[in-house]
Formats: sequence, structure tokens, C-alpha cells
Amino acid sequence: MRAIRTTLIVAVVLAGLFVAADRVAVYFAENKAAEKIRSSQNLSGTPEVSIKGFPFLTQVANSSLDEVEVKLKEGVTASAGGQSVRVSRFDATLNDVAFDSSFTSATARKATGTAHLSYADLTKAAGDPAVSVGYGGAGGDGKGGQGAAGDNKVKVTGKVSFLGQTVEPSVVSSVSVVNGDTIRLRAEEIPAQGLPGVEHKIRSKIDFDRKITGLPRGITVTKVAATPDGVDITLGGDNVRLAGGGN
Repeated sequence: MRAIRTTLIVAVVLAGLFVAADRVAVYFAENKAAEKIRSSQNLSGTPEVSIKGFPFLTQVANSSLDEVEVKLKEGVTASAGGQSVRVSRFDATLNDVAFDSSFTSATARKATGTAHLSYADLTKAAGDPAVSVGYGGAGGDGKGGQGAAGDNKVKVTGKVSFLGQTVEPSVVSSVSVVNGDTIRLRAEEIPAQGLPGVEHKIRSKIDFDRKITGLPRGITVTKVAATPDGVDITLGGDNVRLAGGGN
């Protein structure tokens, strides 16, 4: 009986040591992964990485991680054409992450995530100090009225000088995704003010596309939704390269 009890105690102690070693290994791996993602994707902030599943060491032996969560709370900047767009509240879940024996390359079989663009940052992305972007309202009328949920409408205002006159249009614009990597704002209707050619002049100011780059290769923008505090972005992708192999 004493031998059985001793064996059980030893087993419990060894199991505890294994769990402790496993958790320590996870901690160091998460920090290394965060730094690798930051440097390989040229991020201005260091992400928070959480490796799911237990035991971690067994996953390492198989060169594959079941699930990895990556979060960036603020201060993330991605290049967007000639402008710079600050992307906040970036969250991604990566599934079936395979890596090589040297830990220099990693690819996720599937990725899903979300990101957020504030209206202040979208205004900066317009590239014109006379243009501002705000919420278009739940009804898409630019007045905050009630309407169908999910209306992707924003309110864009600007100042345009034309033929000696200055007009300050405030229009409702649709926000959409183009080619999986570009956010597009297009005014639905332009107040012509009775001046020929004024619509084209106004659109040249307030209609714009901004290509979002700097995301891991394989991740695309699948959906956008205008909300009272900004534009929510839905991300997704297959065979997403997290590090190594270049872009």
C-alpha cells in the first residue's frame, strides 16, 4: 500500500512539474511569437498572443498549434495608399498553425478576425483637411434616424471652391469593400447647387478608396459595417502566412 501511495505521489509531483514546464514554455513562446509578428508585419505596436490548447509541448513536438489568438489594442498603423490609417482593436483567431523546425516560418490554415477604424482616423485617411467623415445614422440618412440594421452609411462633409463660389456639401456615402483589401467611400447623391460640373468637383474631394496593406498575407477584408463610433471590419483568410517567406 505504501508503495502504491508513493508511486501516486511521485506521479502527481511529476505531473505538476510537467504542467509548470509546459506553462513556462507557453509564456516564452507567446512573447517570442508576439515579437516575431510585430517585426515581420512592421506593426507599430506589439500584439498580445495567446496560445490555446494543452499540452503545449506536445503541440510543439508535432510542429502545429491548434489555436492562437492575436490581439492589438491600439496604436497599430497600416499603410493605405499614400495615406496612413490607424487601425485599432485588431483581434484575430488563427487555427491549425504550422511552423518549421527553426521557428522562423508559420502559416495558419484558417484565420478569422475583426478590426476597427475610427471616424477620426478615416478623416485623416481622406488626405484633405477640408473633408471629414462621421456616422451616417442607423437609417442611413445622416441624421441618426431609425432604419434597417447594417446600413453601411457614413456622413462625409467637405469644402469645395468652384467657379468663384465655395460650397460645403454634407452627403451620405456608402462604405464598402473592394477586392478584399480596399475600403471605398462613395457619395450616393451630390447636391449640384445648380452649377454645371460641380458634382465631379465635389466627388473628387469626398469619394475615395483606401487600400489596406500590412495585414498578414492571406488575410482579406470580407465585410465592413458603419457604427456610431467608427467602421468595424471583418477579416478572414486561408493559409495565412504569419512570418517568414516574405510578402
